[in-house]
Amino acid sequence: MATIELTNDNFTEHIDENGILFVDFWASWCGPCQQFAPTYEAASEAHPDITFGSINTEEQRELSSAAGIKSIPTLMVFREKVLVFSQPGALPAAALDQVIEGVRGLDMEDVRRELAAQQGDAPAT
Repeated sequence: MATIELTNDNFTEHIDENGILFVDFWASWCGPCQQFAPTYEAASEAHPDITFGSINTEEQRELSSAAGIKSIPTLMVFREKVLVFSQPGALPAAALDQVIEGVRGLDMEDVRRELAAQQGDAPAT
């Protein structure tokens, strides 16, 4: 699956509708972003069961600001509507593959319990 363009208009919809959503925040003037783009695109082609989206921070300033983007590229990953990974910097292919496998292997019940405990909603187990 090719990388899709995410905007303020469709961002929430894609989080809600996709089990796993990778999001690359980038800009055309950013050298590391341009270096990461082929790696990210190759991963999107190699993993058709995952949705890969990109957000142009120059065109989507409001969305980038709401996401707290301070440097680019930044990679965020949502699984079952939960932000499970966020890291600035271009990743080499092997590191991106590790993130993909790590996100696939998450026990989302455990993740939700941890989040609830961090927010004071439930005791950690």
